[in-house]
Amino acid sequence: MKVTLDLDELLHKGDITQAEHDKLSRLAAATTGSLAFNLLVGFGIVAVAAAALALVPTPLTAVVIGVCLLLAGIALYRAQLAQWQLLANICILIGALMAGGGLIVGDDGSLASMLTVTVAFALVSVFARSSLMAVLATLMLAGCIGSSTGYFHASYGLEIRKPIYTIVLFALIAAGLYRLARVMPAAYLKISEAAMRTSVFLVNFGFWVGSLWGDHLGRASAAEPTLANGYIGAPVFAVLWALALLAAGIWAWRRNRRWVLNTVAVFAAIDLYTQWFENLDADAGSVLLAGLLALAAAVALSFVNTAMQRRKTSLGV
Repeated sequence: MKVTLDLDELLHKGDITQAEHDKLSRLAAATTGSLAFNLLVGFGIVAVAAAALALVPTPLTAVVIGVCLLLAGIALYRAQLAQWQLLANICILIGALMAGGGLIVGDDGSLASMLTVTVAFALVSVFARSSLMAVLATLMLAGCIGSSTGYFHASYGLEIRKPIYTIVLFALIAAGLYRLARVMPAAYLKISEAAMRTSVFLVNFGFWVGSLWGDHLGRASAAEPTLANGYIGAPVFAVLWALALLAAGIWAWRRNRRWVLNTVAVFAAIDLYTQWFENLDADAGSVLLAGLLALAAAVALSFVNTAMQRRKTSLGV
């Protein structure tokens, strides 16, 4: 656990003695020096790996270098040396990305290669107890069913080709991870929580895209958008999204899950304003009213968070 303290202010107020101030300052300096050293070594490793890849720019080179970095990072992590943990995480992340990217490029982005990388990322997250790798594994799984991001000039894009599949798949994953967390060893709770939260975001992104463009299932034709030929319209997604958020919000309030409640509030606002500006012109009046609603929602959410925090404290959780 990391704690941020203003040592000079604590000394001035008399909360710590001069001896304690000097001791904590020395410890902080040692930690800062270790952090800087890890970062320098990490940047050096990245530079060497990038140079080697530039000299022999092939997918196989990326895979070999990535696997070597990944194994070195896992070994450092398993050694349980506190001063090398940051370097271990850098090696694990860069190695996994290089090896995974090389494998996917070498196999022309096939579904088999993406599934392999997804499983590999998941296994690495378990062995290295890395929440970031768990997030990457979850995102890779989304990529396996057609989700992706893109960059254009001064703008970014999110693509979800099958909203309904995304919603169902990641809702099941989130629910399954929540159930497993009850019997899972404490050391792996952060990993499952990271994957579960990422899944919750993907479910909402699926609803968001569906609420704008709907979803065609199977070989349904866009010329006749009806439920009979496998088309789910955008209004259906918008309504289902609102109902799902309402149910999740009620559950979060009863279970005192603040993160879930705050996430629900954010995506409820996104759902509201997406439909708002899709159906209303963005004139001065509608924008002003939307802003007032946002301020009122923010104040209400603050009161709700305070109430939930007090309830958590009173229950001793």
